[in-house]
Amino acid sequence: MSKEKIILGIDPGTTIMGFGLIKVVGKKMEFLQLNELMLKKYDDHYLKLKLIFERTIELIDTYHPDEIAIEAPFFGKNVQSMLKLGRAQGVAMAAGLSREVPITEYAPKKIKMAITGNGNASKEQVAKMLQSMLGLKELPKNLDSMDGLAAAVCHFYNEGRVEVGKSYSGWSAFVKQNEDRVKK
Repeated sequence: MSKEKIILGIDPGTTIMGFGLIKVVGKKMEFLQLNELMLKKYDDHYLKLKLIFERTIELIDTYHPDEIAIEAPFFGKNVQSMLKLGRAQGVAMAAGLSREVPITEYAPKKIKMAITGNGNASKEQVAKMLQSMLGLKELPKNLDSMDGLAAAVCHFYNEGRVEVGKSYSGWSAFVKQNEDRVKK
């Protein structure tokens, strides 16, 4: 009997949060769902964070993922953008941790490398490769949902490898692995 599990992949963002879900049966993956949470119309950054948290909880409660793979914020030149992305990632992670779903984060280059074999691949190249791998009929208008799906597929490919991104199984594990960030 093959072990079955569901992986939720999240591309956090304060304009668009993309997500995708795959089901893994044995050593095969199959596409379940992809979509995005559109946040452009909201001006209040805190409202956006609340909506990201609520949507992530809703996904967890609907699909019951066994694991979450999340794209880590990339280090750009705009510090304010990076802070906003970090907050978006943080509330998505908090939602998963509150439901005790293990989380692994992956650098964007690691995700691109896992999908295309090229860490500098474009969003379009990643999307086309996923379309081919998973037999998707068409690509969505925005590729943020494909980025979320890419995180889930990257996690599937990296399973069992020790050198993957940081993993947290709950709040205590997060605190233990980040003791340098805790005020004493």
